[in-house]
Amino acid sequence: MPWLSILMAVPVLGAVGVSLTKSDKLAKQVALAVSLVVLVLTGVVAAQFNPSSATRFQFAEVYDWIPRFGVHYGVGVDGIALVLIALSAVLVPIVILASWHDADGTGAAAPPKRSVKTYFALLLVLEAMMIGVFAATDVFLFYIFFEAMLIPMYFMIGSYGGAQRSYAAVKFLLYSLFGGLLMLVAVIALYVIAEKGTFMFPELVGVIQDPTTQKWLFLGFFIAFAVKAPLWPFHTWLPDAAAQAPAGAAVLLVGVLDKVGTYGMLRFCLELFPDAAKFFTPMVIVMAVVGIVYGAIVAIGQTDIKRLIAYTSISHFGFIALGVFAMTSRGGAGATLYMVNHGFSTGALFLIAGFLIYRRGSSQIADYGGVQKVAPLLAGTFLIAGLSGLSMPGLSSFVSEFMVLMGTFESNPVAAIIATSGVVLAAIYILWMYQRMMTGPTVESVKGFTDLNSRERWVVAPLVAVIIALGFFPAPVLNVINPAVDQTLSNVQVVQFTPAVADKKGAGQ
Repeated sequence: MPWLSILMAVPVLGAVGVSLTKSDKLAKQVALAVSLVVLVLTGVVAAQFNPSSATRFQFAEVYDWIPRFGVHYGVGVDGIALVLIALSAVLVPIVILASWHDADGTGAAAPPKRSVKTYFALLLVLEAMMIGVFAATDVFLFYIFFEAMLIPMYFMIGSYGGAQRSYAAVKFLLYSLFGGLLMLVAVIALYVIAEKGTFMFPELVGVIQDPTTQKWLFLGFFIAFAVKAPLWPFHTWLPDAAAQAPAGAAVLLVGVLDKVGTYGMLRFCLELFPDAAKFFTPMVIVMAVVGIVYGAIVAIGQTDIKRLIAYTSISHFGFIALGVFAMTSRGGAGATLYMVNHGFSTGALFLIAGFLIYRRGSSQIADYGGVQKVAPLLAGTFLIAGLSGLSMPGLSSFVSEFMVLMGTFESNPVAAIIATSGVVLAAIYILWMYQRMMTGPTVESVKGFTDLNSRERWVVAPLVAVIIALGFFPAPVLNVINPAVDQTLSNVQVVQFTPAVADKKGAGQ
């Protein structure tokens, strides 16, 4: 059964069905039903996945696409790709349900004369692209999905976003196209220099041996992924895009699309160019640590809710990059788990921020106050998502952040110690935001707030449940991730493993 092709085909066909519906209500129902089908199919794939299999990429499909140039339709998943596909499959139906009453997904009035059907069709097309980019095992196919994701997101920001939506959409597109152009040059050079006559990733691992060639190709891939992530100093497009995007689009932008950058670093930069990755590791570690501290400090000074959340994500992506280039099993597994946990916690923050903006009509923090007195459930879920964002023990992000810091400490203690300051700064920007918005006297414009309705509870309940569950019991996800991370690091020929992994393999550090 070609499960991965089915996972991509279902949302594409669903998008066609949505565009052909007779009413906006039916379009929403079809979109939600299709996204739930994808979620169920993803569960079937996850249930059949065997983490201990000797086959690295499971559910593999390889067909000639452009034989003359060695391009294949090649898809398959290991544990890293699987958990990110599962993240996408969970978030999309939640975003659709959150966007139920309006075309822009924030709860605020949509721009006039915008098609509701088009918005939901774009969401489904984007879901297919997200699944494809994580499943691709052909480097050229990966590039196609990498660029194709820009199209639906560009239109969601540019057509359904806030007052500065056109500026934000164009800035997002230009930055992404710049990174994509560098990557395209590197992909073509990889194909020519490797002389393998194929773009299949497994056949290109270990082929490029010349150190200088590795360094140039590494930079082509890395800069594209650093822009996508975004990693400091390539981050400046994200606050504008996230602030102007509909809340649902912002969830997928920051929660999933940006993970393609850190996923690409772990998958392609480390394995295709291992010597170059080791050479540039000090540079990347510095960028990651600066991003952690810079993103947190700038977040503290934000007055707009969505811009504040966007800057916190820049800090969090610094942690993820730090774990990837720590070159330890614990750091790599923590970084991958962080990608998943960040998607859920930040997704919850953006969606709840959308509910607040709908009720107040403003994204300015100063326009709120005393919300917890009139909408305690809304304030409570916002607090849980925020505490997860600052890595409170017992919530999901704590486990992944702790693993990243421990894994980094094994290889670079100084970087780990400096990065720990991001934890302290996170407590400042989250708790201060909560204090200003949710506590104190209830301002006049907030007194008429209603608490979460039944639809909104269905939106936030799964996210809160996952945040708490992965905080106490991350083992099921880690059991899927760990073998894939170990395989990645073995291809990079890293000699330093965490003690647990070293003992399991019967080797010392």
